[in-house]
Amino acid sequence: MAIEVREVSVAYRSYRERPSSLKENLIKFLRTGTFRHYSTFDALHEVSFQVPRGTVLALVGSNGSGKSTLLKVLGQVLHPTHGSARLHGSISSLIELGAGFDPELTAVENIYLNGSLHKRTAKESAKHIDAILDFAEMREFADTPIKYYSSGMYARLGFSVAVDIDPDILLVDEILGVGDERFQEKCGRVFDQFIAAGKTIVLVSHDAKVIEQRATQAALLSRGRLVYLGDPHAAVAMYRDNSYETVLAHAGSATS
Repeated sequence: MAIEVREVSVAYRSYRERPSSLKENLIKFLRTGTFRHYSTFDALHEVSFQVPRGTVLALVGSNGSGKSTLLKVLGQVLHPTHGSARLHGSISSLIELGAGFDPELTAVENIYLNGSLHKRTAKESAKHIDAILDFAEMREFADTPIKYYSSGMYARLGFSVAVDIDPDILLVDEILGVGDERFQEKCGRVFDQFIAAGKTIVLVSHDAKVIEQRATQAALLSRGRLVYLGDPHAAVAMYRDNSYETVLAHAGSATS
């Protein structure tokens, strides 16, 4: 297996208005028995699944269903409150393009910085600079601090740096929407090359066409729970039908 997720839960805090004085704090304690000014909710609740090597798994669900949170757990950006997520092999995450870039540095300097984060020597990184800049179409701005880049330029450089790593597992969050239409086509071709090479890919997308054409398996999430794992076409149909949301809501009220 490439990925093993076991009973993963991620709890977030939802803060309420805090008392502004010691007196208000004391009154709150006498009324509720606690000084807590927040409640908790599960962005993910006991999610479990396995992903075989070479699988393209799409995470499907409405906004707030837990897709991006799960992707961040897999990318080790977030640590689960409970449970575990194990990934076997090298990982490249296209979750937040340019995360880890220093805006004061130039494109070339950031390529070296990113290389060091992936344990590349400066000599090894130097061999990749031309290819990264050419793909990003950024040669003209190679020595410009990236704080002066437009959002599109920033995204192109971030994508080019990320895919330059040759990972066993690729984590993708709406990455095919990077840049203009022509650059999106370039991104799509690189994505298809990863699929053809047998990489394990986990992707988040709201584009049903992308899911049905590229995914080999899909996980449907609702309110932090995994409600379906299987055929991508079936997952998309359930998502469009939206009946699973009603069933889940009834199940939750019956157990509460």
